[in-house]
Amino acid sequence: MNQIWIIAKRELRSFFDSLIAYILIVLFLGFSGLFTWLIGNSVFYVNQASMQVFFGVSFWSLFLFIPALTMRSIAEENRSGTIELLLTKPVTDWQLVTGKFLSVFLLIAISLALTLPYYLTLWKLGPVDHGAVWTGYLGLLLMSAVYASIGIFASSISQNQIVAFLLSLLIGIFFHMIFGALAATSTGFTGKVLSYLSMQTHFDSVSRGVIDSKDIVYFLSLVFLGLAGAEIAVAKRNIVEK
Repeated sequence: MNQIWIIAKRELRSFFDSLIAYILIVLFLGFSGLFTWLIGNSVFYVNQASMQVFFGVSFWSLFLFIPALTMRSIAEENRSGTIELLLTKPVTDWQLVTGKFLSVFLLIAISLALTLPYYLTLWKLGPVDHGAVWTGYLGLLLMSAVYASIGIFASSISQNQIVAFLLSLLIGIFFHMIFGALAATSTGFTGKVLSYLSMQTHFDSVSRGVIDSKDIVYFLSLVFLGLAGAEIAVAKRNIVEK
């Protein structure tokens, strides 16, 4: 665990040193703030003290921002050859992958924490369903963990950051849109399977305040599969190079 935390801190520091973290935070706060308070179906338009508008905007913005964060995590190490140097230290493939995943997850958590003033402002404006707010944040964190793991996997199988970005989006879009769209046009067992695979199904369930074990299993399973795939990719690359 100590090695994972060391890698996570190193990566998180690199995000802030390269201004990537600041750019992400500013874009995320600006984008979510505009649509939550001023544009479209904003809080004032729907005339309700509800965070659902923010959660809906964040559901899409994080889907787009996370691949940009993860695309360089391992792809850059592969391209520059520094991954071999890193793995000569007492660090396992799993610790490397998990540490990089944790750094991205922490940056997303920091970004979401900076939106808590939205919640406090709404609380002042009217009655707020506090349980739904906190489960909505939980849903965003779980969704972000899934896409971060997918992004780490995409980065582990490429040496090009742009390829990793596009691959992460391509894999993610199946869970974010395609499975849900197919479920809407399918019936029976196939429809149930496609609905279960849809990110929207589980995110909506959690953000409404319903924490079901099947939703938690869904999120954690995808996170594990993404990280396990990344570990296998890193291990294979090391074997080939040896």
